[in-house]
Amino acid sequence: MLTGKELILATKPFAKEVRWKSWYYTITSFLLLIGSIAGTYYFDNIFLRIACSVVAAGMLARVFIIFHDFQHHTILRGSRVADVLFTLFGIYMITPPNIWKRSHDHHHNNNAKLFSASIGSYPIMTRQKFLEASKMERFGYLAVRHPINMFFAYFTTFMYGMCIQSFLSSPRRHWDSLAVLLLHYGIAIFLFVKFGWLTWLLSFSLPFFLAHMLGAYLFYAQHNFPGATYRKNVDWNYTNAALESSSFMDLNPLMQWVTANIGFHHIHHLNSKIPFYRLPEAMAAIPELQQAKVTTLMPGDIAACLRLKVWDADANKMIGFDEMEEDRRMARA
Repeated sequence: MLTGKELILATKPFAKEVRWKSWYYTITSFLLLIGSIAGTYYFDNIFLRIACSVVAAGMLARVFIIFHDFQHHTILRGSRVADVLFTLFGIYMITPPNIWKRSHDHHHNNNAKLFSASIGSYPIMTRQKFLEASKMERFGYLAVRHPINMFFAYFTTFMYGMCIQSFLSSPRRHWDSLAVLLLHYGIAIFLFVKFGWLTWLLSFSLPFFLAHMLGAYLFYAQHNFPGATYRKNVDWNYTNAALESSSFMDLNPLMQWVTANIGFHHIHHLNSKIPFYRLPEAMAAIPELQQAKVTTLMPGDIAACLRLKVWDADANKMIGFDEMEEDRRMARA
């Protein structure tokens, strides 16, 4: 059974892009995004316009994940055209490429470390640290991990966290975060004034809202799921973090396409140089990658992920408030 460096080496044959495929998937995805947004303007039937708005949200999610591959230097490396295209998309998506890449690279290098994994990811507290924290610290921690935060990720995670918070933390270093946000507001105001509230809603606001909501939950569930493990920094291992702390999200073919195979997240964390379109190929060829920890977008699995709150070092698992209360009752007895 392959483990550690041997397993990473086994994935190397798949860490080679097929250049024409990279361009094909990039161009077709951008064209479908532009076409679906155009449909929200030009169709007369309100139901077709709403359908185009929902499709546009899905295409925003797909192009974002392709953008994410480009940021990893996995596809289209060295292409100036691709660099301009994806830089403009990152700005449009209110994801300044500068802050996104640094925070996401940190996430990959520290995934599942208890004391340094929160940059570029959802924070993790141990049960002991949570119980020792002040009320304000608990509130802040739970607020970030709350489903409402994911639901309103367009405003909380992206507008505030990605843009406002990064700018306030270092205005000189992250001036582009403020510029991106002001440009975003400028486009929104222009659309509202020029085309009216309904076109603004369907062509701009709703697609962003749905795409960011989906992205926020996917990112959460990829590392916060029943069976996920976290380790102290001294006990941390890159390969184990990829396989034990990153999920395989088993999706239907449509959602797998919309999310550009990001559900194969354990493989992506094992070797981020594998292009998104080769992740299923890698999993099919390497038996060790098929022993993944699985979650889905079914309501029961979503609820199981969202109920997890803190890492219990004694139980070696993430637990929710119900288990914490059960422990308290047993301690009193």
